[in-house]
Amino acid sequence: MRAMPVPQKEGPRANRDIRGVREVQLIDQDGQNRGVVPFFDALKVAEEAGLDLVEIAPNSSPPVCKLLDYGRFRFLEQKKQAEARKRQKTVEVKEIKLRPGIDKHDYEVKMKAVQRFFEEGDKVKVTLRFRGREMAHQDLGLRLLERVKAETAEMAKVESEPQLEGRQMVMILAPR
Repeated sequence: MRAMPVPQKEGPRANRDIRGVREVQLIDQDGQNRGVVPFFDALKVAEEAGLDLVEIAPNSSPPVCKLLDYGRFRFLEQKKQAEARKRQKTVEVKEIKLRPGIDKHDYEVKMKAVQRFFEEGDKVKVTLRFRGREMAHQDLGLRLLERVKAETAEMAKVESEPQLEGRQMVMILAPR
C-alpha cells in the first residue's frame, strides 16, 4: 500500500512549502536585493516582518524568494486574470446562406447582415447551396461569390477561397 501523493497547489510556493532548498536569493518588501541568504534565515526575516516568503523564480539557482503578503499577492493575481479574460474576445464564425438565383433585394439584406458581422469582429462563412439542376450552373454560383468578395473587399479579407463541397460552395471571410 502506498501513501496518497501530496496534491500540488496552484501558484508559487510560500513559507514552509518551499522544500529542498538550502539558500535563496532574497528580495525584501521594498524590492531591495539582500543577496544569497540561508533558507531558514530568510524564513525568520519574513516571520519577523509579519510577511510571507514567496518563491518567485523557482528554476533559478539559487531560487529567488520575495517578502510579501501572500493573501494580497494571490488576490491581485486573480484580479489580473479576470481582467485579461474580460478583455479577451472570442471570434465566432457566422454563416450566411445564399442560393444561385437570389433576388436583388434578398442579396442586399444578406450583405447588410455580413457587414454587421464584420463590425462585431466575427468571421463570416458564405455558403451557396445548389439544388437539383442548379449543379449544372456552378459558374453562376462562383460569380455570385466573386461579387460578395468584391463588395466586402475594403472591410474583409478572404481567408478561404470559394470551394465546392458536395452540393454547396463555401467561402470564409475574416474582418480586416
